[in-house]
Amino acid sequence: MNPSTLRIATRKSALALWQAEHVAALLRAAHPGLTVELVPMSTRGDEILDQPLASIGGKGLFLKELEVAMLEGRADLAVHSLKDVPVQLEPGFTLPAILPRADAADAFVSNDHADLAALPLGARVGTSSLRRQAQLRAWRPDLQLLDLRGNVGTRLGKLDAGGYDAIVLACAGLERLGLASRIRARLAAPDWLPAPGQAAIAIEARDDQPGVAALLAALDDADTRLMVSAERAMNQALGGSCTVPVGAWCVLGEHGLHLRGMVGDVANGRLLHAHASSDTDQALALGRQVAAALLAQGAGELLGF
Repeated sequence: MNPSTLRIATRKSALALWQAEHVAALLRAAHPGLTVELVPMSTRGDEILDQPLASIGGKGLFLKELEVAMLEGRADLAVHSLKDVPVQLEPGFTLPAILPRADAADAFVSNDHADLAALPLGARVGTSSLRRQAQLRAWRPDLQLLDLRGNVGTRLGKLDAGGYDAIVLACAGLERLGLASRIRARLAAPDWLPAPGQAAIAIEARDDQPGVAALLAALDDADTRLMVSAERAMNQALGGSCTVPVGAWCVLGEHGLHLRGMVGDVANGRLLHAHASSDTDQALALGRQVAAALLAQGAGELLGF
């Protein structure tokens, strides 16, 4: 029997709350009479802001407390940005729904400069993403790349206070918060690759609650799931970490799936690229194929294999 109430565990940041409210509204629309409540929580990833994510355990730190809440029965599901979800979930959890993907590009944000090329020599650019740092280094080796943690509002505040000449954020996050006007330029595929799963919202639940999964199934977008499955399979074959400089972008066309992958070197801006196509029923194999092509070029050395 399906439950009459669903409780959504969510982080407390403005973007996380927007995403959780968005999922709640979709659930109420799909299942009239269903009660949906939010359970806001703090995670270690939100609390440790003075160190890069790569040095403190990666983006999985944003999930742990939410998963504990589900295990203890305080919540029925959790809403995440898919790019923050490790490719290997903790035992007992699954992703019953992945929502239609929004704009997966990164956003160049600056108060004084129109785009990356317009930045002066040695300009200060803020991002803690190793993927973004590697691509910035490749495009503009002269830049000073500075760490930047915190939620979207905090990052924009640091830019506005003069700590940076520009920062790089996700277009989808800015658009969801009504801040699209802050985007000065889009950093987009094929020249610039996003994180695997970027701009897709994922819903996590326990795998032993079929009633919850049945309610969530109405929100799943099959095309988005196909594309991000290829991207995440590539990432998994490259080590499966959210804290390495890996980019991926898969598109679904009339002839099937096409996946582009990238592995970068933050130190010198060296970028390795590979791409391949497949039928739609071969998404996981496609991801592994592109990963193999990257490894053949020496990606393992860049990733510390």
